[in-house]
Amino acid sequence: MSTAPTVTKATKSTAGKGAVDTRRLSTLDRWLPVWIGLAMVGGIALGRFLPGLSELLARLEIGGISIPIALGLLVMMYPVLAKVRYDRVAAVTGDRRLLVSSLLLNWLVGPALMFTLAWAFLPDLPEYRTGLIIVGLARCIAMVVIWNDLACGDREAAAVLVAINSVFQVIAFSLLGWFYLTVLPGWLGFDTQGLEISVGQIALNVLIFLGIPLVAGFTSRFVGERRRGRGWYEQRFLPRVGPWALYGLLFTIVLLFALQGEQVTSRPWDVARIALPLLAYFAIMWFAGLLTGKSLGLDYARSSTLAFTAAGNNFELAIAVAIGTFGAASGQALAGVVGPLIEVPVLVGLVYVSLWAARAWFHTDPFAAEGAKL
Repeated sequence: MSTAPTVTKATKSTAGKGAVDTRRLSTLDRWLPVWIGLAMVGGIALGRFLPGLSELLARLEIGGISIPIALGLLVMMYPVLAKVRYDRVAAVTGDRRLLVSSLLLNWLVGPALMFTLAWAFLPDLPEYRTGLIIVGLARCIAMVVIWNDLACGDREAAAVLVAINSVFQVIAFSLLGWFYLTVLPGWLGFDTQGLEISVGQIALNVLIFLGIPLVAGFTSRFVGERRRGRGWYEQRFLPRVGPWALYGLLFTIVLLFALQGEQVTSRPWDVARIALPLLAYFAIMWFAGLLTGKSLGLDYARSSTLAFTAAGNNFELAIAVAIGTFGAASGQALAGVVGPLIEVPVLVGLVYVSLWAARAWFHTDPFAAEGAKL
């Protein structure tokens, strides 16, 4: 099973025009929300009833980066990046509409929207508010590749946009943190917060969560095609490594929920208050990305890629910054942790919305386009 929806022979949908033909998904793909739900519940149970486990996981860190979570993310990302046809990347870099709109959504609209939602929903909770603003500043460079692949987005476009986000993350994160936590609140007469984060820490985060799987994916395709040919690589090799993306995703989800299972279950009202602006943020950013792509005349694959790269966030960086600056037990750290707990189920749901939108709004069959790429 591949984490991208499996393409089978064309069948007529019985659900009507514009509906997603779920019979064209493999069994494991169709039940993906169930597997993710079980992973979330299992992680919470482990964190709640085995408190020593969360303490052990918290100690397994190097430079503020959790080794187990890093391994899960690397296993998750490698199969998806191994599918990218790197000889087509040049065509993506020439699409100025895609690149400019992605930069504007990620580095102007996203942080400004999260700042607005954080102050609107949490005016009386400065710690959680600051944590959410940090989440909004950390643009996604990891998990977005799997949501994009599940939605039959453009893999080459995703690789380029993630790479661009990684560069801007190193350059802009600290500057934007200073602006949104100190300068802008001061101008508006609000409370201000400081943020201490080194460029080196951000660069290390980018190197691990993007650099390693990107180099591994490129190398495997280059060597595999050179020795055995593209047919063997895409028809024999990729189907074997594909399922590991799902395994890595589920493993990462279990660890995330296990790390904060006790906090999440013991402070449900706080989690609910943090969740509301996050729900609004993910939905607004995703729809803004999809509608922007459609209005610019981009096809479905690139529009959905634009939507998911705009909506996703680099939770590892956000959590590391919150813990490093304010402490592991801080409200800022809790807000950072709630980010992926809300993002995962919401973006899984948006994958299905995206597949529906492919037919209803773009009048195209996403699975047929996926089959043409394989």
